[in-house]
Amino acid sequence: MIVTIHFSNKLYKTDLSKPLDISIRIKNGEENPCAYYAPPVEISPVIAENFIGDISQGGIINYKNIKINPHGNGTHTECVGHIAKEEYVINQCLKEFIFLAELTTIRPVKIENGDNVITQNEVKHISNNEQAKAIVIRTLPNGLDKETRNYSGTNPPYISDEAVAYLVYKGFEHLLIDLPSVDREEDGAKFLAHKAFWKYPGSVRKNSTITELIYVEDAIKDGLYLLQINVLNIECDASPSRPILYELLDA
Repeated sequence: MIVTIHFSNKLYKTDLSKPLDISIRIKNGEENPCAYYAPPVEISPVIAENFIGDISQGGIINYKNIKINPHGNGTHTECVGHIAKEEYVINQCLKEFIFLAELTTIRPVKIENGDNVITQNEVKHISNNEQAKAIVIRTLPNGLDKETRNYSGTNPPYISDEAVAYLVYKGFEHLLIDLPSVDREEDGAKFLAHKAFWKYPGSVRKNSTITELIYVEDAIKDGLYLLQINVLNIECDASPSRPILYELLDA
């Protein structure tokens, strides 16, 4: 299905029948990414007197509960409510779902304290000449273990608040990254990168979002794409999400 889309006084074409899924699938049990010591995903049948919601266990229908921590169990999209004293929820903050997005690949660098960080120098090459509203960051190395890695207690790479502030300056309203957080795992509750992206407290960018724990396959090349961010219609600071990229064709 070829569609033509008008963004910033320019026409773009894309084939909606060829989605590039950059989310991580969620499975029952521990074979999911884990961050911040979140408990494993639990998908279990409803059990009541003379009833079990699992055909494989003799039930008449599959009828299951899902227990998940959106921040710690997989790809998720969050709003400023993640760090704010005020109540912000994702289904009210994210009002649009389709954007132009720039995909870029970055290798975090080791800084003096031994942390691996995306600094401002690593994002300065991003020009945003096409007026993309979303930036998608794939980090190196890019192994398949990102789909099941336990990040808890490992001090994984993160992005500096100066780098995030630069992305905000360049006009990006949505940040997607394959790390468990834009901030350091243990930062004394400063949340500097989150605050820099949402300009909190102050001129809060309540319609901007951060999506973490994505996975972008190596076969997807850096460049400009159409992005669709799919979240649940849920009143929570974050939702499990399924961001999709679409290649842009010659208009």
